[in-house]
Order: sequence, then structure tokens, then C-alpha cells
Amino acid sequence: MRGKRFLAFLVIAVVLLCGCGSSSDKQKVNEDRKTDKIQIGMAFDSFVIERWVRDRDVFVSTATKLGADVNVQNANGDVQEQISQIEYFIEKNMDVIVVVAVDCEKLTPVMQKAKKVGIRTICYDRLVSNANADLYISFDNVKVGTLIANALQEALPDGGKIFCIKGSMEDNNVALVEQGFQEAIANSTLEVVYEANCKGWLAEEAFDYVTEALAKYPNVAGVMCGNDDLASYAFRALAENRKAGKVMLIGQDADLAACQRIVEGTQYMTVYKSVDSLAGEAAECAVKLAKGEPLGAKETISDGENEIPFQKLEPVAVTRENMDEIIIDGGFHLKEDVYLNINK
Repeated sequence: MRGKRFLAFLVIAVVLLCGCGSSSDKQKVNEDRKTDKIQIGMAFDSFVIERWVRDRDVFVSTATKLGADVNVQNANGDVQEQISQIEYFIEKNMDVIVVVAVDCEKLTPVMQKAKKVGIRTICYDRLVSNANADLYISFDNVKVGTLIANALQEALPDGGKIFCIKGSMEDNNVALVEQGFQEAIANSTLEVVYEANCKGWLAEEAFDYVTEALAKYPNVAGVMCGNDDLASYAFRALAENRKAGKVMLIGQDADLAACQRIVEGTQYMTVYKSVDSLAGEAAECAVKLAKGEPLGAKETISDGENEIPFQKLEPVAVTRENMDEIIIDGGFHLKEDVYLNINK
């Protein structure tokens, strides 16, 4: 009888010990999730544009080194999909949500929802309207437009007809670039005779628009493109009409293909924006926000209803003259890649 009582007592003790251990382990896991790893959700418009892949890689690498986990989501240009992804981040109670917006107007409600539940938010490169984000980090996009206008005026001192092939109207940067461009050419001899917006930054549309514009204005002097992806398709249209290298073509982002065209003489200029610096600084700011540390942003910008901190980086005009200094010496592209076709 005594042996049976002892055995029963032993079984009960083991069960109680296992139960206590299990509860303690769960508590420890929960504590680890709260204190050891910062959770960052990053929602991208798409990876169709070459530079976004680089932005992602640098951001994730920097954040990881700083002790954070990054969950990257790709909306493939679908705003409803991006809203669902941000909702998912909210459900997961991320510390910080970083967004490259598909549509800077339609994301407002979900970004406001994230703020209301205490999640820090960052508008990356594109400013979401009335979102009251904790930070907007981007380049001086008005200056981008100014640099494009200045380059065209330098390349075309006698003036001429210009096509403006712009990006998505849902991207707030498009309006800012347009502002800088129009202000800079206001008193010049350049004449904008054709304008079009490529919906969702669909580069193939640039080919159709330039082809259509050339039929109306065959004596065009310059083509201003919203980015180098659009410029690639504008170049194809110019080439098919035997105008490549004769028309001053300009883009932005310093894509490899654009840099190759510049040294080959079929694109005049690209606006270089150090995405390594942008992504690295954004990751550092995200970690600081998660820790409750001050960002030290020197400027603010209006999102329509709120003045929010603005971390602004400077763009640089790149032509054949400073290609080696800015792009190659700066480590953005390899010399053998930029000069690939010339070396052949």
C-alpha cells in the first residue's frame, strides 16, 4: 500500500513539474519575442524596377546587423494586396512598418490604423497622404526635376521640343519631380510638346508614348523620363526611328543599362540616388523608432494634414564626364559592367 502511495505521489509530482516547466518556457519565449528581436514589416510596391531589389537587400542587411528581423512583402503593384499585407503586419503586432506605397492616397486608412494601435510607421521614398507617419525618408525629388531640366538646357543651349514621359500619378514623387522640372525650364527655350504618365510605372507604355509623340513631333530635341526603366523603352522607340543618340534622353536611378547607354552616347544623363545610403539610413531609423530613440531629423514635410519628420538625401546628376567618379569609384556599378559594350 505504501508503495502504491509513493508511486502515485511520484506521478503527480512529475506532472506538476512538467506543467510548471512548460508555463515557464512559454513565458520565456514571449519575453524573448518582446525584448530580443525587433520586428519590422517592409511592404514594397513591386520589384519590377531594378533599384527596389537593391533597396530591399541593403535595408534587410543593415537591420539584421542591428538585431532586427525583417518581414518583406511584395504587392506586385496591387494596392489592395498591399493593404492586406499591412493589415497582416498590424495583426502580427510589428514594432515598425516600412512602406514603399503603391498608391499614396489609398493607403492612408490602413497606415492610420497602424498608428492608432501603437505601431511606428515609415514612408519609404513615397509619402502617403495624411498618414501621420513617424518618418518620411526619401531624396530631394524637387531637385531631381531641377537636375533633369538643367541637363536638358546644357545639352540643348538653343532650346527645342521636349517629351515628358512620367511615372505613375499615384506616386507623390512624380508631382515633386514635375514641380522642379517646370520651375527650372520656365524661362528657357525648351518647349514641352508632349506629356504622358505611365500607369503603375509600366515601362512598356513609354515605348508606345514616344512612338506616338514622334509621329506628331519628329523633330524632337529631348526626352525626359521618370526613371531609367522608362528611358530604356523610350530608347527603343528612338532607335526604331533612327534617333537614338541624336535626341537627348534623360532618366533617373542610375540603372546599369542607363549607365551603359550614357558611356555609349545614347542617353545623356541619369539622376543618381544613393539607394544604399537611403536603405541603410531607413533601417537605422526603423530600429531607433522601435527602441524609442530620437531620430534627429532636421526637416519636416506636410503630408496634407500633419508635419512629419523628413530625412532628405541629395541626388546627383551623372553624365559621361563624371560616370567613373560617381558610379564606379562610388561602388554602385563595376567598371567592366558599365563599359561592357564599349570594351567589346
